[in-house]
Amino acid sequence: MGSNKSKGIIGCSLVVVFFIVMIVMLVSKLIGGDSGEGSSGASLDKLIKYVDYDEKEVVKGSVDLSDASLYDELPDISKYPLTLEDKSGEIQIEIFSSPEKAGTGTDSWLIDMAESFNAKKEEIDGRVISVSIRNISSGLAADYIISGKYVPTGFSPSSALWGAYVDVQGAKLDMVEECMVGNVAGFLVSKKAGYKDYKEVIEAVQSGKINIGYTNPQVSTTGMNLLVTILSVYGNGDLTSGDAVKAFSDFQRNIPYVATNTIQMRDSSANGSLDGMTLEYQSYIQDKELQSTYDFVPFGVRHDNPMYACQGISTEQRQALEKFTQFCTDAAGKKEAEKKGFYNNMDYTSDIEIVGKDVKDALDIYKREKDSGQAIIAVFVADVSGSMSGEPLNQLKESLQNGMKYINDTNYVGLVSYSSDVSIEVPIAQFDLNQKAYFQGALNRMSAGGNTASYDALVVAMKMIEDAKADHPDAKTMLFLLSDGQQNEGYSLNKITAALEKQKTPVYTICYGEEADTEEMAKVSSVNEAASIVADPEDIVYKIKSLFNSSL
Repeated sequence: MGSNKSKGIIGCSLVVVFFIVMIVMLVSKLIGGDSGEGSSGASLDKLIKYVDYDEKEVVKGSVDLSDASLYDELPDISKYPLTLEDKSGEIQIEIFSSPEKAGTGTDSWLIDMAESFNAKKEEIDGRVISVSIRNISSGLAADYIISGKYVPTGFSPSSALWGAYVDVQGAKLDMVEECMVGNVAGFLVSKKAGYKDYKEVIEAVQSGKINIGYTNPQVSTTGMNLLVTILSVYGNGDLTSGDAVKAFSDFQRNIPYVATNTIQMRDSSANGSLDGMTLEYQSYIQDKELQSTYDFVPFGVRHDNPMYACQGISTEQRQALEKFTQFCTDAAGKKEAEKKGFYNNMDYTSDIEIVGKDVKDALDIYKREKDSGQAIIAVFVADVSGSMSGEPLNQLKESLQNGMKYINDTNYVGLVSYSSDVSIEVPIAQFDLNQKAYFQGALNRMSAGGNTASYDALVVAMKMIEDAKADHPDAKTMLFLLSDGQQNEGYSLNKITAALEKQKTPVYTICYGEEADTEEMAKVSSVNEAASIVADPEDIVYKIKSLFNSSL
């Protein structure tokens, strides 16, 4: 009897121990602990074993087939407030300026000049002039002027490329000054690479010897400059020739990351996985860390920050703009600009000539060839947890619905939703009309509720991509995480990072809601050099469309 009793006690003890171990493993998984199969460094195959997910039946929704236009989605100009506002004058002028001269610190030259000018109370026929400055990227500024949605008095982009583009699109500009401040664009390339000529850098990228990042040509002057340079040089002046397009496709095929702007690119490249990036010399010369790490190799047309007068302004406003421009370009203005890093490399001259039609052709080629003939596999991961209830989920659905128009139908797209559980809403397939209808149908039925298992959902999406790569081994892969970032269930970011790094799939994050954890979302994007976007209700549709237009 004693022996049987002992065996019974031992048996019960083993059962208790077993259940304790199972509970510990479950809790560890739920809180992102370091034990069990889901530990840090676990493979994707191990991670997926501990994620419960289902595959929903696909249903079709009605797809909007109207033509896509970014101009239609431009937010109200108040979304980009005046950096310097002075409405005190009887003659008021407003200038759209590129960020490197209308920001803060070393980027504040034009702001400083406008403040000094306004303080002098300059007059025309006894009427005081006041100048306001709006800090806005050159490409976005061009969109407002071309669309007619908002037209300022003056426009000072980084380069005359944008003036040529605006002009050929029918929104005429009148040159006031060709060079407000001198600047050049270039590659920042790791010093150990030793490149001194921009063609060497381009060909090193084409051959896969180095990895660099550059900025979206549809928004960034430096990105546009690089695009027209490649097309012009390798097409011997004919940007639309087969040789030109092939050269760009060869270059683009080996680019791991196209950033929305320079700030995003620099943030994403901070982990050191890129051998270089594109930047203006004015920014480079102001940063000792960049100078110690990279050589500057100039390329393309000069960035001499011209000043244009826009259509529809009064004679007095034109005279006021000329007076302010002269003030900025006199000896004192030039001296202040030199302090901010401008007027270096003034002996640099471009070996290409570009007109407005060239810029338009180049952007058309970019939209068509940005995938470089290479298929893209993308999975959208949508947060439908309780914290996304209401406006955040509405914004998510609207931005995806409208953004679909900017995804090339040659790409392969899937959709995952998640709260406490994970669901494959739409399996990966070519994004033809049929797949778009399934995508829309899934958006229509989404509703919010439950906790937030963000990284479990990313694991499922990663597994979908891995499986799809078997059929398309040469395809690029992308993930888009749309969430408020408030993960509170399932794996932690730390637990999936190794698998994400191994797959090398960039995760673009879009943050929704006033309580969004933007810092956490930025960490996700930083793993494999991708952009993180804050979904402001006033311009999220425009941001999403711009992102898809450049990436998909």
